[in-house]
Amino acid sequence: MSKLGLGIIFAAGLSALVAGSATAADLSTPVYKAPAVEEPLSPWQIRVRALYVVPEAGGSVTGIPGSDLSISNSVVPELDITYYFTKNIAAELILGVTPHDINGAGTITGLGQVGKVWLLPPTLTLQYHFTDFGPFKPYIGAGVNYTAFFSQDATNPAFSSLKVNDAWGFALQAGFDWMIDRHWGFNVDVKKIFLQPDFLLQTVGGAYLQGSAQINPWIFGTGVTYRF
Repeated sequence: MSKLGLGIIFAAGLSALVAGSATAADLSTPVYKAPAVEEPLSPWQIRVRALYVVPEAGGSVTGIPGSDLSISNSVVPELDITYYFTKNIAAELILGVTPHDINGAGTITGLGQVGKVWLLPPTLTLQYHFTDFGPFKPYIGAGVNYTAFFSQDATNPAFSSLKVNDAWGFALQAGFDWMIDRHWGFNVDVKKIFLQPDFLLQTVGGAYLQGSAQINPWIFGTGVTYRF
């Protein structure tokens, strides 16, 4: 074979070897892909909860020794709106209404039911959210409550009217969200509201009885969380 033919064969073999090496390198070298970037969450969050409201149920009528009050429990729906200032600090506004019966207790147990009243108790809390537990998102909070009383009815024939005064209160809170994904979660929440409004009863004879109701409810809630 001529030298020219040997050169052609050698060049062809060298080209095949180089191409094979490049292909092997391409197969063994991982292809870099930029990590997917998640859009930041909105600072807004809402929850829809069912609440079990359990008043402390106490109080007294001025001038009647041993008098006390009993206030019924209530189960109601509730909506709350949360705004996150940072991933840990948030403010929550709780909205809902609750109906309650007011009954005589202690030395005035014989009066039975004194009246019925509805409460509108918007509560604003400042919260700290713990973020180092994966899908488990516990939080604590404290804030203020303003309770407005409406649809007040004296249901006992001995009284012609019932007036419970609106009042400010202090609130403590603890709870957690269990997040199913970035947006949806399950919530459990407990609040204690310190609320002691004054009230005024008018008898059918025109006399007035006044006193203080120690409502101070525990509020147990469970529901669904959605983070925008």
